[in-house]
Order: sequence, then structure tokens, then C-alpha cells
Amino acid sequence: MTLFINCCVREESRTNRLANAVLKKLGNEYTELKLYEKSLKPLDKASLERRTALIEQGAYSDKMFDCAKQFAAAECIVIAAPYWDLSFPAPLKTYIENIYITGIVSEYDENGMPRGLCRARKLYYVTTAGGPYDPTYSYGYIESLAKSFFGIPEVYLVKAEMLDIAGNNAEEILNREIEAIMHDSVKFSGARIA
Repeated sequence: MTLFINCCVREESRTNRLANAVLKKLGNEYTELKLYEKSLKPLDKASLERRTALIEQGAYSDKMFDCAKQFAAAECIVIAAPYWDLSFPAPLKTYIENIYITGIVSEYDENGMPRGLCRARKLYYVTTAGGPYDPTYSYGYIESLAKSFFGIPEVYLVKAEMLDIAGNNAEEILNREIEAIMHDSVKFSGARIA
């Protein structure tokens, strides 16, 4: 099962269009998690203390851990997040904060080194940008988490940028990137067209 983490708020989202091309290329059934419709909240003192106590008890059946278990069990992950203010929208950070559960998505060895527990072998980070795209605080962050802490070995960036620059044709750029997805046999090896 592919988990589609959708952090697009606009109905006409260009990022969502690009992500749908990725999902079509993968050809798998998927579960869509619309972050703007979830009631996830940033951790505060009370929720952090509660989470810590549950983890210490090994009480992973609490609904607080449902998103983490869903993430860890996915065979493939597609994240759609527009490039906002040099990063991604806040609901994605809140989601990550809520899924980063020791004992579900990762664990630490006797030397304090992280070891990922996620089933996924591939994660696709999909984004669009009105201007030039700098992956440092968006894709770079997700890639580091996925590889170093979640145990997801293959992480790919799928992007369309420069969409709002005067003189550029946003639709043409977006369609070119969608066409590239359909013909990419490296990022999508083993994919089947739905």
C-alpha cells in the first residue's frame, strides 16, 4: 500500500497535480491522508508528557500512535507539499512531530544510533515553486529523516519550479515535468501504469 500524504490546501494545487502524476506512474493502490483535514496538533507540554509515558509503557495501541503506525506500515510514501516560505506548510511539520515515535518508526541501538523501522523502500517528495527551488529546508530535511531515522533507503525529489516567473508558461513547465515522470525509468523502476 502506498501512503499519499497530501499537504496541498488549494483545490487547483499544482503540487497536487504533480503528485497525482507520480501516483499514476506508480500504479499502486494508495491511501490518501489530507493533512489539512486531520486534527493533528503540535506537541505541547501535556501531549508530550502523555506520549512519553505511553512509549515508556510500550502502550502503542493508543490512538495517538495511529498515524505513526500507518506511516511505518506503508510500502511506499508520496508526500505532496508546496514550497512555502523556503520550506513546506506547517501541517507537514506537525505531522512529522506526531509520527516520530520511538518503537514505531525508529529505534536506537546500544550506542545511541538510530535505526529505521519503516517498511517503505521508497519515498517521493513532490513540490512546486513559483520561483527557484532550494531543497535545503524542505526536501533536504525529509530526505535526512527518511534515510537516517526512518530506514527508507530511496528518497526522490519530484519538482516543478519557476512557475510564477514573468515570461514563463506555468502550464507548459508543469506539463513538461508530468511528461518526465511518465518516462522516468530510474526513479520509478518497478512502477506500472494504472
